Amino acid sequence: MAKMKIRIFKNNGTTPDTTATIPLAIVKVASKLIPRKAVRVLDDLGIDLDQLIEISKSEDALGTLAEIEEHKKNRKIVISIE
Repeated sequence: MAKMKIRIFKNNGTTPDTTATIPLAIVKVASKLIPRKAVRVLDDLGIDLDQLIEISKSEDALGTLAEIEEHKKNRKIVISIE
């Protein structure tokens, strides 16, 4: 089953500081279960969670959807469908 993953890495780490994993079959309902920290980071970046949910409904949306590096905050955000 495909899943949406939102990973937040700090200090150039290889292990995420925060990971939110949501099965695509329930992503619309489960969006309320995404950690506030992850939602706050997406909001700060101007990324609309509802739009990500819409994109995830496409069968072509596999792999990394977005990878954002915030150098001043020393973090990287990776959003993917796996």
